[in-house]
Amino acid sequence: MRTENPPAEPFFLRTEHGERFCLYYPPSPNKSMQGMFIYIHPFAEEMNKSRRMIALQARAFASKGVGVFQIDLFGCGDSQGNFTDASWHIWKKDISAAKHWIESHVDVPIYLWGLRLGALLALDFAKESEYVFKKIVVWQPIINGHTFLTQFLRLKLASQMISRESDTTINVQTMRNIFLSGASLEIAGYELSSELACKIDNLRLSELMIAQSHIHWFAITSGAGQTLSPAEMGVENLWKQSGVNLDIHLISCQPFWATQEITECHELISATSKLVAD
Repeated sequence: MRTENPPAEPFFLRTEHGERFCLYYPPSPNKSMQGMFIYIHPFAEEMNKSRRMIALQARAFASKGVGVFQIDLFGCGDSQGNFTDASWHIWKKDISAAKHWIESHVDVPIYLWGLRLGALLALDFAKESEYVFKKIVVWQPIINGHTFLTQFLRLKLASQMISRESDTTINVQTMRNIFLSGASLEIAGYELSSELACKIDNLRLSELMIAQSHIHWFAITSGAGQTLSPAEMGVENLWKQSGVNLDIHLISCQPFWATQEITECHELISATSKLVAD
């Protein structure tokens, strides 16, 4: 007889920077817990677009005896704090708080799982941590923070074109200069601080090499038979030459974190779920 997974348990986790909204997905009652993933969400609106997929994957992990700890980072989702006060440092402290919660409740291996910018945050956290995360799952990680920030800033230009605002002097470089001056900017409904913008601008996936972890990189392609992009291949080659234990998984599906409508990718869930035993 098949036993349904217990529902996710919502709660607020106290940290030194306020409370964080969390969801804990416990394993199926007929499974002994093998481990626990900390999930680190992507940036801005990508977080909301991907919630459906994350819930599906978390339930799939739980059905195989691996719990999931999902945390809304400072200033994001239902957690306390203003987005404009968010920083990379505070976000890493949030992951640390999630790790401590797990360690105080269960004695199992802890893994990391991140999507897009959250994948870089997961890797950066693991790189600085004394704890060895034996398994790290990254879904479509950002390759270059400078390129990613440029794409995000262009949302403001697109918004101005739609609203037919008269200010034609602003462009991506002038927005970068505003951040360099220490000021913040409102982009697509998110007040982005100078500190966080400059940090993202300087992130490079190639520099986030983790020696002792087994990294599973899931790359989303638009069709069967496609390969990694040249930039992705460059990171793959560098990591492998540096001794990183890396597996690349190519999955054909839509970029669910950016589609107009909420999209599911069951091929990705199936492939990711195979990383844990039944």
